[in-house]
Amino acid sequence: MIAVLKQGTDEKQMENLIAWFKGQGLDVHVSKGEFNTILGLIGDTAKIDIDLLQGLDMIESVKRITEPYKNANRKFHPDDTVVEITPDIKIGGGHFQFIAGPCSVESREQVLSIAEEVKKAGASILRGGAFKPRTSPYDFQGLKGDGIKLLEEAKKVTGMPIITEIMNANHLPMFENVDIIQVGARNMQNFELLKELGKTDKPILLKRGLAATIKELLMSAEYIMAGGNQQIILCERGIRTYETATRNTLDLSAVPVLHELTHLPVVVDPSHALGIARMVKPMAMAAAAAGADGLMIEVHNDPQHALCDGAQSLTPAQFADLAKRTREILAVVNG
Repeated sequence: MIAVLKQGTDEKQMENLIAWFKGQGLDVHVSKGEFNTILGLIGDTAKIDIDLLQGLDMIESVKRITEPYKNANRKFHPDDTVVEITPDIKIGGGHFQFIAGPCSVESREQVLSIAEEVKKAGASILRGGAFKPRTSPYDFQGLKGDGIKLLEEAKKVTGMPIITEIMNANHLPMFENVDIIQVGARNMQNFELLKELGKTDKPILLKRGLAATIKELLMSAEYIMAGGNQQIILCERGIRTYETATRNTLDLSAVPVLHELTHLPVVVDPSHALGIARMVKPMAMAAAAAGADGLMIEVHNDPQHALCDGAQSLTPAQFADLAKRTREILAVVNG
C-alpha cells in the first residue's frame, strides 16, 4: 500500500502518521520527491482502513499495491534511484557509465594494462573476475583472493572503482575494498547470499538469471533491499532461449520494461549475451538507444589466449571504438 501526502504536509504530522503505521506492525518506506512525499507501507496492510486514511487532511491518495516486490517498485519510489559509486561516478537518473575489463583476472601485467587502456577509452569502472563460476570443473576458476588483490592494485594505479563477482557469503571479508559487488546469473536466486548482501552498505550489481523472468529478477532485488541495502543495479545479460546462433538471447525489451516497473538503474552486458566479439558493439549501441544506464563490456589485451571467454572479449582498440559510437547514440537519444 502507498499513501501519497499532500504538498506542504507538516513534518511532525508525517512523523506521527509513520509512528502510527509502525504501531500497526508495518514497515514504512519514505520517498520524498520534488512535489510529493510517498509513504510505502510494507507488511500486512489488510487491517488498514483506506477510507479512514483518505479522510485525513494530509493524505492526497491511497492505493493498494498488488505486486509482491515493494521496495523495488516504482510506485513506492517514483523518482529514479541514483547509485553513487564515488562522488563523481553515479549510475541511474541520467548518469551513464561504461564498466569494462577482463572476464577473469589472470596476472598483474594483464589487469593493469587493460585497466589503463579502458580508462583511456572512457570506462569509469573496472570489471574483473576473481572467482569464476564455470560450467566445467576443469576450466580456469579464477585467482580468487589473489585476483581481488590485483584488482585493488589496479584501482590504486588508475583511480577506477572496481567490480567483481561474489559466489559465497563467507567471502564477504575479502570484498571490503571492492566498490561494487556483482551477483552473477547463476546466483541470482541464491537467497541466502542475497540476504547477507542486504546487510552490507555496498552497491550490488544483480545479473538476471539464465531463465529468469523480469518479476523473478525484481524479487531477487527485493531480497537484498528487504535487508536494508537499497543500492541495487540491475543487469540484463541475456536469457536462454531456443536460439543457438548466439550464446544467449539479449532481451533489450527488458530495459524499458524494467524502467517502467522499478526505480532501480539498469545496465546491459552484451558480451555475455552474444558470446561473439564482433556482435558486441551493435548490441551495445542498441542497449544505449533502449535507455540503459550503463554497459558492461569484456575487454582483453590478448583475447585469443584469454583463460576465460576470449571469444566474446574485445581488444582495447575495439572497446574504444564501441565507447565512441555509443556516446554518439547517447547524444542523439538524450538530445
